Amino acid sequence: MTSTLPGLEPRWSRTVSAPDAAGVVRSWHLLDNGGEPTIGTLVCVHGNPTWSYLWRRFLAAAAPGWRVVAVDQLGMGWSDRLEAPRTLEQRIDDLGRVLDALGVSGPVVIAAHDWGGPISLGWALAHREQVVGIVLGNTGVHQPDDSDWPVLLRIAGNEKLRDTVCVRTPAFVQATTALSRPPLPAAVRRGFAEPYRSAPRRRSVGDFVADIPFEADHPARATLDAVADGVRELTVPVLLLWGPRDPVFSDRYLRDLLARLPHADVHRYAHASHLVFEDAPESAEDAWRWISEHVPADAPRRAAAPQATTTDTRLPWAALTERGADPGTAVVELAGGRHRRVSFNELEARVRDLAAGMAEVGVQPGHRVAVLVPPGIDLTAAVYACWRIGAVIVVADAGLGLAPMGRALRGAGPDWVIGIPVALAAAAALRVPGQRVLAGDSSPRKARIVKAEFSLRRLTALGRGRDLPPPPALDAESAVLFTSGATGPSKGVVYRVEQLRAQLDGLKTMCGIGPEDRLVAAFAPFALYGPALGIGAAVPDMDVTAPGTLTAQALADAVVAIEATLVFASPAALRNVVATAGELTDAQHRALAGVRLVLSFGAPVPVSLLRDVQRVMTSAELHTPYGMTEALPVADISLPQIEAAGPGNGVCVGWPLAGVTLAVSPMSPIGVAEGDLTTEPDVTGEVLVAAAHVKDHYDRLWVTEQMSSRTRGWHRTGDVGHLDSSGRLWIEGRLVHVLTTADGPVTPVGIEQRVEELSAVRAAAVVGVGPKGTQQIVVVVVPAAGLGRRDPVLADAVLATAVREAAGVPVAAVLRLEKLPVDIRHASKVDRARVGRWAERVLAGGRPGKL
Repeated sequence: MTSTLPGLEPRWSRTVSAPDAAGVVRSWHLLDNGGEPTIGTLVCVHGNPTWSYLWRRFLAAAAPGWRVVAVDQLGMGWSDRLEAPRTLEQRIDDLGRVLDALGVSGPVVIAAHDWGGPISLGWALAHREQVVGIVLGNTGVHQPDDSDWPVLLRIAGNEKLRDTVCVRTPAFVQATTALSRPPLPAAVRRGFAEPYRSAPRRRSVGDFVADIPFEADHPARATLDAVADGVRELTVPVLLLWGPRDPVFSDRYLRDLLARLPHADVHRYAHASHLVFEDAPESAEDAWRWISEHVPADAPRRAAAPQATTTDTRLPWAALTERGADPGTAVVELAGGRHRRVSFNELEARVRDLAAGMAEVGVQPGHRVAVLVPPGIDLTAAVYACWRIGAVIVVADAGLGLAPMGRALRGAGPDWVIGIPVALAAAAALRVPGQRVLAGDSSPRKARIVKAEFSLRRLTALGRGRDLPPPPALDAESAVLFTSGATGPSKGVVYRVEQLRAQLDGLKTMCGIGPEDRLVAAFAPFALYGPALGIGAAVPDMDVTAPGTLTAQALADAVVAIEATLVFASPAALRNVVATAGELTDAQHRALAGVRLVLSFGAPVPVSLLRDVQRVMTSAELHTPYGMTEALPVADISLPQIEAAGPGNGVCVGWPLAGVTLAVSPMSPIGVAEGDLTTEPDVTGEVLVAAAHVKDHYDRLWVTEQMSSRTRGWHRTGDVGHLDSSGRLWIEGRLVHVLTTADGPVTPVGIEQRVEELSAVRAAAVVGVGPKGTQQIVVVVVPAAGLGRRDPVLADAVLATAVREAAGVPVAAVLRLEKLPVDIRHASKVDRARVGRWAERVLAGGRPGKL
């Protein structure tokens, strides 16, 4: 074996000999850190066509008290070549023999990848007394007879092609490492291929593929099925580390493993493919962190966040049930020029019947139901019906974009998908799993086209007169809500029933909602909440996935349709309302003047915009609550209170609401929030929140959840800010956008606000250029006068001087852009990461080009 491979310590390499089941003495190559197993042994098992090199980071990161052994299977890596194919059953036996030869007797944690999964799990089932934990990368233990094997495996498994693809040429070996994006370093790819340089050395690569049980009568099928069935009986802690871009072991196999191991922790690395431990190098340390918390059984665990205790047993939809005999309007739907409405008694009956129908066809408590339906009557009925029977709604906004939305939904793994025809067609194209239920046009022809087995109309009819199952428990999961993706891949946020109820209670208290109120929801997440708040709600005629499509006329029409007193809208929506207010009729002006409260959230709201909105809705109190998908609402402030607070370093988002506690974790000189929590005024750091309505956990993101809740009882928001002497919270930006200069961390929002006060500047973004710890401050501005195609990117001396004086900090460069990139969903949050990459390229002498 070559000893110069990246990351591989020569001292780890060794061989061990032992007789196999036939009595033939075999020589196994392995990597062994030589650690004293005072706690246990981590046994690492690779698949095909990799070798123990895959586990080098696990050896390098090994914690004290752990021995790490990574075995090359026979015929693979640098172990003995074989004269005949090896079956799955034999390979399970081989693993036991080499571990016996090494003196491994437990406690053992298994780590496996690819076809190393079934092999190691087969060994674990036969040695349960030794196994104390399991870590699995992309693998699988079961293939339904009615589903296709992955394309790459089918190609390699074709008897006519197998010898060419796997043995006579290195195509299969090279294809495995070629799946990664971005590509693996050339030296690493050569390292994986090195043991397989010649056809004789690749013989077992082909034999391994031939042993995959593509057919039901394949000799290996019985062994694989026994492993798949036996896995259900394993109760030891399990961690699944997954690359969702894997075309071989896709999320389908993850869902199957979770069905067999429902207690497993999961982390999906959004960018990772088949070689998850290569594509996400941090996965080794993540695995060791998990092992340290779960092994041995009496290891000190990080304490779970305390749960709010309450004697209140109301379910979140109790208000709808209580108004079940009320003929008053519950939901008005105005999209597309339609004017549909449903009363509380009609909605309650529809929800009840639909819930009973869903239960009748097999929707069970805990089943995940993706709802791909525009806000309105059908969506409201579907969501409340899911909640009534204990199903978990999965909501991913189409504003994410099709590809990110598909990744989000696949990651959540819904059992059912309810959608309008175009949404179900998109779900099929995006490979979203789950049985289909058609909403909207439920004609048989449409149902056949989108392969829907049921429709909402049919399920509602089916449930009429049937009994409902018992309601869910307060600690049951109720929703997986995906974040906007404005600062990274969208994350699924899991809420339990009691957390959803606490959120509704917080909104009701914050808004002072009474029975006389009615709501216009121009912000998609809250279009559902009217009936749960006990009030009617209207959805204006707009594209809720594009908030800037809300016009003043559409808003006024929605207010008239339900006699609204409340308006919820994003800043982008309100900006267009102001822009189109000149087209309002006198009657529409009067309708908007009757609104008592406007809430705008989802992104920072400029004071100038609030003042403009005040001129349109003259009687309304304007509030800008602060929160996020993980916890909303957190704090609140009105326009007069913002004006009274005056300018400061950041956006003033007000005081914490009743039941909410805030604290700040100060930043280190390199921008890491690691200081002890404080409520002292004017200390900048990461903002932490504690409240009954904070999310339960991130879905299938174990590492992310550990980071966000590592301070017991608190959610780390990822926002940076400070509290002032009056207890108000000021947000200064996102932690990932903090600049780390030689003089310490610098937050961007305050600087941007000061620069945007200049009449020559329409918008600004502050980014850091250069290495962490010595970054230079760069301000990128959008000139108020616009930017011509031939205008230079570098600001002229007059503008640059004005920006530097306004910024109040040393600015290395001032650049100009025609417009700043923003996130799709809110059309308000500036994508500073993109701006930073562009600025770095420009200042390094590159062509400005596109962002």
